[in-house]
Amino acid sequence: MLTKRLIACFDIIDGRVTKAVQFNDNIDVASAEELAGEMYDAQIDELIFYDITASAEKRAIDIETVKKVAGRVFIPFTVGGGIKDLNDMYETLKAGAEKISVDSMAVRNPKIIEQGAKEFGSQCIVLSTQVKRVGNASGCPSGYEVFVDGAKVATGMDAIEWLKRGQELGAGEICLNSIDNDGTLSGYDLELMKMADIAVSVPLIASGGAGIPGHLKDLFTQTGAQAAIISSMLYSPRLEKNYTVLELKNYLAQNNICVRPTKPSS
Repeated sequence: MLTKRLIACFDIIDGRVTKAVQFNDNIDVASAEELAGEMYDAQIDELIFYDITASAEKRAIDIETVKKVAGRVFIPFTVGGGIKDLNDMYETLKAGAEKISVDSMAVRNPKIIEQGAKEFGSQCIVLSTQVKRVGNASGCPSGYEVFVDGAKVATGMDAIEWLKRGQELGAGEICLNSIDNDGTLSGYDLELMKMADIAVSVPLIASGGAGIPGHLKDLFTQTGAQAAIISSMLYSPRLEKNYTVLELKNYLAQNNICVRPTKPSS
């Protein structure tokens, strides 16, 4: 049985972690460095870091914050936002990232996926994609369209076809975020994840919508997703009850879902 992974995702603005609903109205949460330490101590499986305004502002990634966060965690650490070429990838990996996430830039220049996979290995390249349900009449056969620049700009690209192309170009993992469900605490878009699982064979990370432990159970029992982003459940100020990683892993284990074990708290 494959072990399922729980991932904290940091949406970074000026070195701070923020939380939004459908990519709007970001609320400040905490210093990225401090929250990274807390998540590591809580035994989260992985961490994803997005400099969410870098692409829209056409600037380089906040490399200093990457270094600070990397210094606080010793788990798989993925970084994205403002990465436009191999040199940016190299600098980000040198700063402490283990994997590179490409999103808006990959849409504009798909060869960056191929170049990154060739230079650093497919296991190092994560294709992160923000998609929105637009219906079949939109010209997107799957009914889902890819958006870029912080989910603000429609591309006209069919989401599932883009995932297939990303895998062909060398992406070793895909992080699929539902814009409609993002930050709503209403659960993952299971239909979207099922379609993606049929389309590609690389590991899938589900993002957008988790609010209660049952949403994780639904995701892992009804789709082929190998990992889930659970940021709101851990530290969203909009949620009445935040959960600990231990609580979530215990719940999943009780429901016969294989998760990475946690060390007993001291």
